[in-house]
Formats: sequence, structure tokens, C-alpha cells
Amino acid sequence: MPNNFRKGDLVKLESGDQGTIENWRVHLDGAKWFFYYTITNSSGNTEVREDLISLPPELLEARIKEEEEQKKEKFRTEKYNATVVSVKSTHEDLAVFRVEPDGDKATYEPGQYTTLGLYSFESRLEGTQQEEPKPEFDTFVQRAYSISHRILDDDTGALVEAGNDDFFEFYIVLVRDNGEGNPAPGLTPRLFEMKEGSRIHIGKKAVGHYTLHHVTDSTKTIILGGTGTGEAPHMAMIAKLLSNDYKGDIVCLEVCRSSADFGYFETHKKLMKEHPNYKYIGLATRDPEIKEKVYIQDYISKGMLDDLLGYKPEPESSQWYFCGNPKMLGVPVKDKETGEESYPKPLGVIEVLEGMGHKADRGVKKPGNIHYEEYW
Repeated sequence: MPNNFRKGDLVKLESGDQGTIENWRVHLDGAKWFFYYTITNSSGNTEVREDLISLPPELLEARIKEEEEQKKEKFRTEKYNATVVSVKSTHEDLAVFRVEPDGDKATYEPGQYTTLGLYSFESRLEGTQQEEPKPEFDTFVQRAYSISHRILDDDTGALVEAGNDDFFEFYIVLVRDNGEGNPAPGLTPRLFEMKEGSRIHIGKKAVGHYTLHHVTDSTKTIILGGTGTGEAPHMAMIAKLLSNDYKGDIVCLEVCRSSADFGYFETHKKLMKEHPNYKYIGLATRDPEIKEKVYIQDYISKGMLDDLLGYKPEPESSQWYFCGNPKMLGVPVKDKETGEESYPKPLGVIEVLEGMGHKADRGVKKPGNIHYEEYW
């Protein structure tokens, strides 16, 4: 293509001669392209020719790569509006990303979410499922993520209320493979190639109703239950409650396959030491030494939570928040014909708690004391 050539390039002519390009123009006649150019040949003569010209392979490859990078930068400049300022890995498949938006401060209500996005031309992590078919060069891939929070200042260890940082924090697990027959994961294999200073797209605002607006009495018991990275929105909630000197008990329950997946474990330990009303329970289900798997619904139904607190949380004196795996939640399903609700299998926390007299939200207009966010 003519854009691959530049003034001063030494080129080979179909006639066997070589020379330096001075300028050119392109003409389309039927299905053929003709290149008219002014060239100074090896004898020093300048003349106008119509010929087929070609660059040396190594120069052509470099030129094409350069033009591709220029195209990428154009797309990035137009779409990306934030910078990755930190990537802290718990292990190779789990990391905390901090993303600072251009311009305005990172404001949100604890529990809300926003989107992260990258173009398909960004590099993908090796060893992850390949995309078949390969997406178009400028395909934009994005996904919603709950906003997490560091809670404690990195240097001083003091409480940092959610919304007081210049960056958003995200707690993200790498999806390596979606399984045979399913589309390859589009975003996380690219996210996990991001480094400090990488540019990225972030949603213009945080949204969502999974917030602490239900909590109007600072003496009620707050239970926060999450699976895996479903813990993320609870980190911001915990920060807000403790920063406002919340009086009631706060319990954070987290279930992961392995104890290596408890990315905020050290933060929880420090919080329990400094705040007597704060309690954290991490439940690992696949560690080798685990004799019996205990999920959040088991921890509640078998009275373990009551033992931890020393009392049984009653509907009128407690608020429950759950985020993560739909199987943990067990959201009731309404029959379209009869209007009757039924609980899915296996047993979820909503069925367990409603059996104890608690009530889950039935939409924004019918709130209960059980609030939830499905994570996939």
C-alpha cells in the first residue's frame, strides 16, 4: 500500500534498477493499482515512472508494525479515560487493581459497581483460552465490577473511608478458560497483562442499589457474606461503617476454594484487633486439611454464626448482605403463570434465612432485611 512508502526510501523496481523515492500518487484503473512516482535512479537521473515497487521485507514489516501502533494509540486516546496506578497480586490468578480516572475524583457509594474495558488488540495473557474466531481489531471488551476498597492506609494503617481516594480499587480473579464450547474470556486475560501506567477505560459513573442505604440504625447487626471476589463491595461497606464508629456487630463471611484466595486476609486481621465489634470468618472449601466443607449457608443454618456472636440475629435487629455465586444466594424464582415462588437447589442463604423469619428484597420497592448481588 502507498502509505507504507516514504520519501527517501530505497526501493527496488520491477525493471531491476533501484532508486530513492521522491514522491508518488496512486491511480485505480479497473481492478489494478498503478503507482506513479518520481525517482532518482542509480545514475542520478530523475524521471517519472509507472512501475511496481516494493520495500525490503524487514523494512516493510517494521513499517506495518509502526502504523499498527499508531492506530492503536489513536483508539486508546479516544476511548481510554483512566490509568492503572497499581497491580497487587495475591497469586497469579487473583489481583487487586487500582485505577485512577482522568479528571474527577473517584466517587461512589459503597457496594456500587462500574465497568472496565479494553480493546481486543491489547495483548492477552499466555496460557489462557484462545479466542475463536479472533475478534476484529477494534472490538471493545468491557465488564462490570464491584468497587472494592483498601480500608487501611498503605503507610499509616489508619482507616480510609470509602470515596476518599483518587483511585477505584477492584478485586479481580483471572478467568483462564470458560470451558469447551463456550466463548473465551475476553477481558481478564487482557487485564492481567496490565501494568502500572497502563491506560484503560472506566465507566463514567458508579451505579447500583446494593448499598448501605438500608442501614438506618447504628446498633443493628450487619452480616456481609461473599464468595470469592464477591467480597469486593463489602470492603467499602466495612470502611464506611467503621469510619462512622458503627456500634453494632459487623461480621464478614467469605468462602473461597483455598485459603490462598483470601486476598484481604491481613487487613481483616488488623481490623479485628482494632475493632472489637468486627469479626471475620474465612471458609476454605478445598484446602487439603479440610475435613468437612462449610459454606455460608451451612455456617448460618448450623448455628455457627450464633455461636460466634453469642446470640441469634433477629429480623428486626439485623441486616444481611450477600454477593457472589448464585448457588450461594438461592434467589427465589417466580412462576410466570401462577405467580408462586420456589427456591432453587441446592439450598441457598435466602431459603435458610427466610426459614428463620428474615425476608429478602423483592425488588427495590419491596425491601427486606436480606440484600443480594449476583456476581455472574
